[in-house]
Amino acid sequence: MTSPRLIWTRRIAQLLVGLVLYGVGLALMIRAAIGVAPWDVLSQGISAQTGLPFGLVTNLVGVVVLLFWIPIRQKPGVGTVLNVLIIGPAAQLFLWIVPAQTEWWSQALIFIAGLLVVGIATGLYIGARLGPGPRDGLMTGLHAKLGWPVWLVRTLIEVTVLAIGWVLGGNVGIGTLAFALLIGPIANVTLPLLRVPELRAPAPPTVEIAEEVAR
Repeated sequence: MTSPRLIWTRRIAQLLVGLVLYGVGLALMIRAAIGVAPWDVLSQGISAQTGLPFGLVTNLVGVVVLLFWIPIRQKPGVGTVLNVLIIGPAAQLFLWIVPAQTEWWSQALIFIAGLLVVGIATGLYIGARLGPGPRDGLMTGLHAKLGWPVWLVRTLIEVTVLAIGWVLGGNVGIGTLAFALLIGPIANVTLPLLRVPELRAPAPPTVEIAEEVAR
C-alpha cells in the first residue's frame, strides 16, 4: 500500500511541475502569435495598455479573480495560491527565452506544442487535488451560487473576458478558437491519467476472518 507521505510528495511535486508547465505552454502559444485562450487575451490586452509584463499581469488578474471568490464563499487551497504565484513568472521566463514566430508552419507547430503542454499541465495540477485555479474556482462557485449550468457560466465568463481583452488589444485569432475546441478533449485524456489516487482506509475484516479471530 502506498504511504501517505509518498502520496503527499507526489501531489506537491505534481502540482509544482504542472503549474510551471502551464506557464511554458502559455508562452509557446503567445509566441505562435495566432491567438490565445480568452483569459490570456485579457492579460495581453491589459499588458498592452499598461506596459506591464504579461507574467505580472497574469498574476494580478489571478489575485483580482480570487477577490471575487469572497462573495460566492469559495475557499482557496494551496494549489489555488500557488497557481496565482507560479504560472505568471513561468510564462514570463519562457517569453524571454522563446522568440516570436513569423513563419506559418513554425507558428502552427509551436502553438500545437503549447496547447499539448497546457493540456498535460492541466491534468497535472488539477490531478494533484490541492485546490482549483482562481478562474476554475470562479466558474464552479458561480455555478453553485446561481444554479446555472457549468457550461453556461463558463461561456459567459470567457466571452466577457475575451471581449474585454480584444478591445484592449489582446491577440484573438484561429488559436483562440482552436484552444476553445481542443483543450477540453485533451484535458479529458490527461485528467484521469494524472489524477493522484485518494488514500483509502484498510477494509474491515470479512465475517469469516472475524469469526476465525473470535475463536
